[in-house]
Amino acid sequence: MTELTIRPEDIREAIEKSVAAFSATTTREEVGRVVETGDGIARVEGLHSAMTNELLEFEGGLLGIALNLDVREIGVVLLGDGAGIGEGQSVKRTGEILSVPVGDEFLGRVVNPLGEAIDGLGAITT
Repeated sequence: MTELTIRPEDIREAIEKSVAAFSATTTREEVGRVVETGDGIARVEGLHSAMTNELLEFEGGLLGIALNLDVREIGVVLLGDGAGIGEGQSVKRTGEILSVPVGDEFLGRVVNPLGEAIDGLGAITT
């Protein structure tokens, strides 16, 4: 019968390789909560570092624009159907300010507030 032996040097080398290959990555995300919604507006608390006109992302991917920055809460204009947005849902900052691309490709096209084509003629490439 063959005996399996593990040398201490082999263990040390394996640990050193594992430690050398380890890369610790962390991200910081500021998350707030919906306090109230109605008429295409959501009131959000907990996003103290949000900027005016910053895009905020709700659960499910719906985007909104931070417009009314008060000390305790933010008024967010919803960019889509807000029927699925409810009290207590999380909202996170994207760090991006709303911007819409421009160019000749947009002439005669129908787009949503984010510059995405909604006329059924395919995506717009700029």
